[in-house]
Amino acid sequence: MGNEGNKNNGSQVARTIFGIFMIVIYVGMGVLLLINFFNWESGPWEWLRWTGGVLFIVYGIWRAYRQFKGIDRNIGDLD
Repeated sequence: MGNEGNKNNGSQVARTIFGIFMIVIYVGMGVLLLINFFNWESGPWEWLRWTGGVLFIVYGIWRAYRQFKGIDRNIGDLD
């Protein structure tokens, strides 16, 4: 019975680390798209690079807000 608390803390730490890792991935990918790191040719699809970059950054900020406010932790506790 005493190990249940440790298991919950371990999964909470893993979830927090994964959440921070994904925030970095989303914001980083958005920045890479905006600075044209992948050397996409200018043309009719250039709007996709700008739109994708902005959306990745906005979603990364949204995930960061949820992560640091604790909203993500409360979702799993609804069971």
